[in-house]
Amino acid sequence: MKIFGIDPGSERTGYGCLSTDGGRHRLIVCGFVAAPAHTSFPDRLLFIHARLAALLAEHRPDCVAIENIFHAKNVRSALKLGHARGVALLAASQAGVPVAEYSPAEIKRAVVGFGRAEKRQVGGMVKILLGLEDVPSPHDVADAIAVAICHVHSSTGAVADAVRRQAPPMGMRSWRHYQPDPSSVSRGPEWSAAKRRRRARSERGWDPASPK
Repeated sequence: MKIFGIDPGSERTGYGCLSTDGGRHRLIVCGFVAAPAHTSFPDRLLFIHARLAALLAEHRPDCVAIENIFHAKNVRSALKLGHARGVALLAASQAGVPVAEYSPAEIKRAVVGFGRAEKRQVGGMVKILLGLEDVPSPHDVADAIAVAICHVHSSTGAVADAVRRQAPPMGMRSWRHYQPDPSSVSRGPEWSAAKRRRRARSERGWDPASPK
């Protein structure tokens, strides 16, 4: 199952796509979207939307997880962040992908275990959980991956069900899976001889419980 995490931002929007079976995660792609310098705000939003739409079309995730607005430095920053979230939600909706939203505190608790963890702690845990050589950077990228991990941890049952539905039929992996049809089992000469001995004993009135 693929989860596409997004950390929205008007200056820089981080993203990260994971493949997971509910217990083990593998990073497929990560990065950030940033419009060229001196781009007007409306064109910046258009750039973010177009790039996210292209990424979703390329990787075809099963779900998009996005960070919710919690706070900003000021009202102006909050409004810009809200616009960036809006175009990210629009891209996911146009792709026909379910969307899950999580607050920064929920993400930090799911990844670090502490709702007020610092960004460096989040990045460090992302590195450990995915077995990466380095912490993803800039922090927007690590945050986006953390959103995806948060979604997996918050919906383990749903993820496991989805993985089972997508998994191809598997052959027998142990003797517990081997339950042959008795009518289809080939009987060798040893079995036939044993059967004749049992029939002869039965005809002679032999009681298996009696002493030999």
